[in-house]
Amino acid sequence: MDIVGSAAALAVLSPLVPIVAALIKVDSPGPALFRQRRIGRDGEPFEILKLRTMVVDANRIGPAVGGRHDPRVTRVGRMLRATKLDELPQLYNVLRGDMTLVGPRAEVPELIEHYNPEQLGILAVTPGLTGVGQLYFTLYQANELDDVLDPTDHHIRHQLGPKVGLDLAYAANRSWRSDLALIAYTLVVMAGLRGERFAPAALRRVRQNAPR
Repeated sequence: MDIVGSAAALAVLSPLVPIVAALIKVDSPGPALFRQRRIGRDGEPFEILKLRTMVVDANRIGPAVGGRHDPRVTRVGRMLRATKLDELPQLYNVLRGDMTLVGPRAEVPELIEHYNPEQLGILAVTPGLTGVGQLYFTLYQANELDDVLDPTDHHIRHQLGPKVGLDLAYAANRSWRSDLALIAYTLVVMAGLRGERFAPAALRRVRQNAPR
C-alpha cells in the first residue's frame, strides 16, 4: 500500500513541485527544499524532506514547534501549510522506507528527549505522512501555540502527551480500512474542509475521548 500509494501520488502531484519551488524562491531567499533530521522506527534517525515554509535557519531563531501565525512562516509557506503541499517530498521518504503513509509524526530529536518510557513505545511504529495524532494537532492544538509565550514548553507540557497517546491507541487497533479513512480525511483537510462531519470514525472517537 505504501509503495503503490506513494508512487501514484508522486506521478500525479510531482509536476506541482517545480512550480511550488519557484514560488518559494521568489517569496524568500534560500533553498526550496527543507531537510531535517528526524527519528524513525526503532529510534533510527533519517533525513526528512519537505518544501520550505519558513525563513532560512528558522530552527535557530525560534521554538521547535509553532502555531498557525508563527512569524517565521513565509507568505507562500502559509499557503503550503494550509493545503499540506509542503509534505509532498515526504512521498520519497515513504518510497525509501523511512516513512509509511499513515503513522505517528516523525519527531525531531529535541522533543523525543521529553517522551516518557510509555510514549517511547511509539518508536516501534514507522512514522507516517499523516496520522491520528498529526490531524489532531492540526485541527485542535495548533491554534493554542499562537497564544503562549513559549510554544515549545506549552507543547511539551500540555500537547505532547495527548497527541502521542492518541497515536499509541490508534497503532494498537489500526486496520487498512481505518488507514484509508485517515488518508481520505487528510485529502479533505487539504481541500480546506475541516468540519468534523467529514472526519472518519477513528478521529471522531479520539476527539471525544482525548485528555483535556
